[in-house]
Amino acid sequence: MRPGGTPTPRALLKGLAVLLTLVAAGFLAESLGGLDTAWIDDRVRGHGLSGELLFVGTGAVFTAFGLPRQMVGFLGGYAFGLLGGSLLALVASTLGCALAFAYARLVGRSFVKRRFGGRIARVDRFLAGNPFSMALLIRLLPVGSNLATNLAAGVTSVGALPFIGGSAIGYLPQTAIFALAGSGVEVDPELRITLSVVLFLASGMLGVYLYRRYRHGRSLDDTPDHALDGVDSDAV
Repeated sequence: MRPGGTPTPRALLKGLAVLLTLVAAGFLAESLGGLDTAWIDDRVRGHGLSGELLFVGTGAVFTAFGLPRQMVGFLGGYAFGLLGGSLLALVASTLGCALAFAYARLVGRSFVKRRFGGRIARVDRFLAGNPFSMALLIRLLPVGSNLATNLAAGVTSVGALPFIGGSAIGYLPQTAIFALAGSGVEVDPELRITLSVVLFLASGMLGVYLYRRYRHGRSLDDTPDHALDGVDSDAV
């Protein structure tokens, strides 16, 4: 981030590196019969509704514990194609967000407060007033920690529905991008990956644009990067 709090090209490149790494790992796992795609092939693909429910439930639990939601999107695309994979991965990621939020609010409040300390108040200030839009904005930016944001928000005064709803819509662009990267759509792999990269950059720039608009009149301590500073990132 720049001193003024605006996301830098470096932040976008960091997120892009995550995309390319996951793409490479997915193709390698597919070619070598890796664990993740083997599980998809064995337990999910071709199993109808039971396979879909297993994918959503497993994805929700793993993202609730910090698995990058981009990987869930990639595997969703691999298992169900672009449209079905995007939808099911989005449901899984949103449920994972809700599970982490509910844990922090209902069970793990003292643990989260010890772990994140003063960051919680800064997250609260950033989300306050318009939590739906602010949550959406955080998810569009290719920075920060998805898990840390969910846990910190859970012990703030933010309402569950606007936070989770805004998160779900904010998750959508990257979920679709990674599902596209993992899908077997009938285009050249190079074209598919190139399109994924272009869409990822477009999503990140949209987040930067909205960030610049919504941060007007806010102090720097209210920005999501300062609020989650020092927390290991799982690429949003």
